[in-house]
Amino acid sequence: MSIQRSFGSTRHVHRAATLAACIAAGLALAGCKDEPPPAAPQVAAPILKDNQLRFLPNHPQLALLGIETAKAGKSITVELPAKLVWNEELTQRVYPSFAGRVTEIKAAVGEHVKPGDVLAQLASPDFGVAQADTAKASIDAALSAKALARQRELFEAGITPRKDLETAEADAARSRAESTRAQARTKLYGGRSGVSQVLALRASIGGLVVERNLNPGQELRPDQSGPGVPPLFVISDPTSLWVQIDARESEAGTVTVGSTFGLRVAAFPSLTFEGRVTAVSDAIDPTTRTIKVRGVVPNPARKLKAEMLATAVLDRQMGQGVLIPASAVVLQGTQQYVYEEVEPGVFEPRKVTLSFDGPKEVIAATGLEVGDRVVATNPLLLSRLFAAAIEDAKPTGAAASANKAEKQ
Repeated sequence: MSIQRSFGSTRHVHRAATLAACIAAGLALAGCKDEPPPAAPQVAAPILKDNQLRFLPNHPQLALLGIETAKAGKSITVELPAKLVWNEELTQRVYPSFAGRVTEIKAAVGEHVKPGDVLAQLASPDFGVAQADTAKASIDAALSAKALARQRELFEAGITPRKDLETAEADAARSRAESTRAQARTKLYGGRSGVSQVLALRASIGGLVVERNLNPGQELRPDQSGPGVPPLFVISDPTSLWVQIDARESEAGTVTVGSTFGLRVAAFPSLTFEGRVTAVSDAIDPTTRTIKVRGVVPNPARKLKAEMLATAVLDRQMGQGVLIPASAVVLQGTQQYVYEEVEPGVFEPRKVTLSFDGPKEVIAATGLEVGDRVVATNPLLLSRLFAAAIEDAKPTGAAASANKAEKQ
């Protein structure tokens, strides 16, 4: 009995020792996990002195500030949104002149046509009425001519008075005029002699069929034309395109008739096409507040396509001032500032007045000179550092009270 008790006590002691060892190991591991990582080395803040922010050499924040040199602002590149469209001076849009049904289509998209070529044929009763009117007018003119000849013979024989002769002459003149009008109308739409009711849609200019909007058997009406209604055919010369440019109000003196511009499109980023301004609107669009400008660009290789979006690039001649990136300008309240690097690692704010404010470049009329180095990348970071340094320099608490007492 005593041996068993002794053995049980020994086993109990071993369990307690093992448990104590596990608890100690757990506490040691917990202590290792709770130990904070080593603190990062502190970076000295820039120093504010005489309205200048000074950084220590090789300060890590200096790598975040991109510096650009102010240049003479004699000319500046202006980029304006543009769109390519068909040259309307070399374009024909074909609409139906009479109601009818399409019986035959003779021209396809991409086909070259000459003036007078038939694009499609319609069976048109309305055009048949016009042909019948022409035939009747010709018959009336012939009959009036015969009546006039008979009246002239009777007048010369002294049988009829001059009044009857003059009436016959007037009737003959009216008949000839009506016949001429009717013939000109049917000839305008390609009508031949007789009544066939066949209306031919013809090309009036030479070029390429760039659009077709009709199908065989389609019913057409003359009221199917005008804004918002697609034409039956569009014929144009794609080797010359118009460029529609939206110019800002500030570019009113830059974009003039006869001036040249470069044209860039996303499809050919390495190419610049040269165009010429042909017309400038005399009014500003009230919705977009832009000036509508039209130019023409040669397209002999037909790389450019109608309805392409493009960018028109022009050179604008400027007066006095220096050229700096637009990203360098910081707005504080109502004033515009830039940060000049007066020496390596030393920056000073400069108030500037802009004579031109573009999306990428600006002209500073005052505040800078050619050769000044300004912060063009992350100037807002420098602005915040300036504000923080000014705030830290303000006296607080007892120091502020002491300073106030000394002043009093």
